[in-house]
Amino acid sequence: MAQRSARQTALAALLRWRKEKRFADSIISGLLVKTSLRPSDRAFALDLFYGVLRHLTLLDFWIGRLRTSRIESSVRDILRLGFYQIFLLQTPDHAAVHETVAIAPTKQRSIINAVLRTATAQRSELLAQAREQPSFVQTSHPQFLIERWQERFGVKETEELCKWNNRPPPIYGRINLMKIDRESFTRLYPESRPLAGNPDFSEFDTLPTAALNSGHCYIQDPSTAIACQLLKANPGEIILDACAAPGGKTAYLAQFMQNKGVIVACDRDNERLQILKDNVNRLGATIVRPIRHDWRHNQLPEVIDSMAPFDRVLLDAPCTNTGVMRRRIDVRWRLLPKDFSRMSDEQVIIARAVIRLLKPGGILVYSTCSLEPEENEHVVRRLITDVPALALERQKDSTPFRNRFDGAFAARLRKPVPL
Repeated sequence: MAQRSARQTALAALLRWRKEKRFADSIISGLLVKTSLRPSDRAFALDLFYGVLRHLTLLDFWIGRLRTSRIESSVRDILRLGFYQIFLLQTPDHAAVHETVAIAPTKQRSIINAVLRTATAQRSELLAQAREQPSFVQTSHPQFLIERWQERFGVKETEELCKWNNRPPPIYGRINLMKIDRESFTRLYPESRPLAGNPDFSEFDTLPTAALNSGHCYIQDPSTAIACQLLKANPGEIILDACAAPGGKTAYLAQFMQNKGVIVACDRDNERLQILKDNVNRLGATIVRPIRHDWRHNQLPEVIDSMAPFDRVLLDAPCTNTGVMRRRIDVRWRLLPKDFSRMSDEQVIIARAVIRLLKPGGILVYSTCSLEPEENEHVVRRLITDVPALALERQKDSTPFRNRFDGAFAARLRKPVPL
């Protein structure tokens, strides 16, 4: 079988994304593993695939202006790739048209060639038409999401948030102080740029493969530190990380604990739990005990029950991920308005289960990577209502257009001590 080009790889990923119920990053990473593309071509394939998904509504708007009749899904995917190159990547017209037509089946090439050439000829007019469209078209976000954000944040802030979501994310690495100190890290990896106000984190222009393989750092947005910093785990404590995979926060907790004590790290998915095991092993977090468990079901594994009560619990709850759309590219196309209340109910179920395992006077940190009050403040209020005298000690969040990092929320609660 001939080697796929970058454009062919992106097209194959778009096809699978439409047909399979898998996240975009899983699809494209699976395809890239099977290729021998040069690093530059791998990057181009990623840019094409993620770029089309980020700008789906806008690309389809332009296609609709030039082709009003029904278009086969396979043809639309190729046109999306071509329009993305022409309008947003600003690839030279000849390359954008010729190379895109070349990846199409023979019988579809004439129509694709005609539409793409018309697009290049009418570029200025099409761009002007796009600027007159409502925000959900211009920014390629679901209309219901735009409307709820505008109501909460305002029009200007919502525009900034959508722009943020449509930019490629920067690469941040958390320095793993269990294996290397900050000064040695900076000396060994001079391409890293320490973040002001976040001494445990550095920024990189490209993936720091050597640092990752050695366990000297872990790719992690600084917003993820909020929950761990609020928990303030101490050496020698017994900690429950209730929804731990892929393990970035788990290993950070181990660092806070100087690798002394025990962290019971749970996840309900075997594959994700294996990723956690690999990550904490590479990072040298030897106090972590990974255990598979689904908190939505009542039967508690004996090993968890025997470790309770826990000094502290981190519940980084499953959520809609609206704070990390910059990284989870296709989340916006999976969301429905009912998901916020549905996830809120699930989050409360999990929180009730773990609170029972917390010792009197112990600390629970509830966190999400959601921007939505239903999943954040509303859940905290429901928990305080459920557990009399449960005290909210501190609450902190990160909002992309304010803090310039991913969206995150965390609340520190203390379980009451019986009188």
